[in-house]
Amino acid sequence: MEIFTSYHHIISPLGFNSEENYSAVLANKLGVKKINFGKLNNLFCLSVFSEENLNTVSQEINNSHLFTKLEKLSIFSIQQVLNKSAVSLTDKKTLLIYSTTKGNIDLFENQLPNLISKKRMYLSTMANEIGNYFGAVNKPLVVSNACISGLLSIIIAKRFISSGQFDNVIVCGGDLVSEFTVSGFKSFNALSVNPCKPFDAKRDGINLGEAVATILITKNKNLKTNSSMNIVNGASANDANHISGPSRNADGLVQAIQNTLKNNSEIKIDFINAHGTATPYNDEMESVAFERAALSEIPANSFKGYYGHTLGAAGVLETILSIEAARHGQIIKSAGFETSGVSGKMNVVKEYKTQTINSILKTASGFGGCNAAALFVR
Repeated sequence: MEIFTSYHHIISPLGFNSEENYSAVLANKLGVKKINFGKLNNLFCLSVFSEENLNTVSQEINNSHLFTKLEKLSIFSIQQVLNKSAVSLTDKKTLLIYSTTKGNIDLFENQLPNLISKKRMYLSTMANEIGNYFGAVNKPLVVSNACISGLLSIIIAKRFISSGQFDNVIVCGGDLVSEFTVSGFKSFNALSVNPCKPFDAKRDGINLGEAVATILITKNKNLKTNSSMNIVNGASANDANHISGPSRNADGLVQAIQNTLKNNSEIKIDFINAHGTATPYNDEMESVAFERAALSEIPANSFKGYYGHTLGAAGVLETILSIEAARHGQIIKSAGFETSGVSGKMNVVKEYKTQTINSILKTASGFGGCNAAALFVR
């Protein structure tokens, strides 16, 4: 049975749909900018929505005053995919998976409007509110597993369809930049005050970003699009190395990659979209993993230089951008990369190039030692 990606949508500071976002990264536009954020009285390099963006979204949603910022962005994105595909969440064979790390975290910082309950801080309650907007007959599933959440959601969607439980799965990933998350990463000394440089010798930390991305995973051949790719396999592995530090020998990511590629040795991988957060230890770990997995020669990039780290949205957003790149036969350069600063051998893309892409390996890693990989083939 073929299970593949179908219609998709991205809303971010770089655009209101997937096409605008893809065009932006192809034009080397960066969403990350230096701004004074919140009450922290510091200059941070972040990628955040403008009030104008949010007002535009609110106008498209019925009773928008009843929803939080993240809920509105998510409803808007999901609606675009439902409109294009004619899939409905009122169908018992269609499931919504919501991927996030912090959900409505901004409610901790702001006075709650009268119509929004504190219970909306619970991820399941937030997902149910989104599902209810669309009359979903199945209770939405929340995947919150640090920074692999988005990619893991796509892998889980494939498994649900393979098992026969569902025919279609809408995967939506979303996270916001909040004072809570910024101060948390700041306490790790993990933030850069400049646009981040994944895998580069001068990298000095991440940028945080906010985005919502939605993709339809299906087995319905009538829903194939020009960018559709088969999800051949996917796997996750946890090396439990440390609450925040990745394994030095990359055991977890290597296992996720090996399990993903198992029984698929005949597939030549054309391109790797790596996690690439631009922290010293994450990038180093990934480089070790790719070398151990004999993938050092394959062109690889990170999208974090454009968007910052969008946490629970990252795996969905970056998968969409990667399959669009495959559709157009283009490899997007890894923004911020000039000179390798990792010990493992990697072929990090420094310049945009044209190349036929029939297969993509997407990887992700996160706090707590979690890792994931998925293989997409045209």
